Amino acid sequence: MNQTPPVARATIIYESMFGSTRAVAEAIADGLRSAATVTVLPVKDAPEAFPDVDLVVVGAPTHAHGLSRPASRTEAGAWADDPDRHLTLEPDAEGIGVREWLDSCGNAPARFAAFDTRADMTELFTGSAAHSIEKRLQKLGSRRFVQKQSFLVDKNSVLEPGQLELARDWGRTLATELQTPALR
Repeated sequence: MNQTPPVARATIIYESMFGSTRAVAEAIADGLRSAATVTVLPVKDAPEAFPDVDLVVVGAPTHAHGLSRPASRTEAGAWADDPDRHLTLEPDAEGIGVREWLDSCGNAPARFAAFDTRADMTELFTGSAAHSIEKRLQKLGSRRFVQKQSFLVDKNSVLEPGQLELARDWGRTLATELQTPALR
């Protein structure tokens, strides 16, 4: 059987401190690939302007109720240096974050989806980086494609059981929405 290759194009841009947000981004891409050609980029490799694609997905870890700042990324580096925490810092985690990248982009994607990783508590207590991403992108004039999604981590920043499957499912939801003619 000859399958038609996906015609939609999506880019996932993520920030990750200890690997959980990267793993979520990759799982979302796995779910999305049935409907789109997907490029996954760490924010340090993100283009200065939004790519010309059908959907931009942006994700980041939640730090102090929102997007990370240089100081919180430096603090994450100190956590990784603490042998009792058993954390490994992602390459370039202390570089540019999603906050700074979004603030430097002059254009806006036509539509976006936002996700975050956050502590396994109610959002009222943890905040949400995805909420901050949504606000910034909507201010630039972009349209939200689907509701934001949070993926939960434990106190050691490790994804809770089932979160990667939830991420793949969310990617499949994005794929389904991309294939809906009214939403193209």
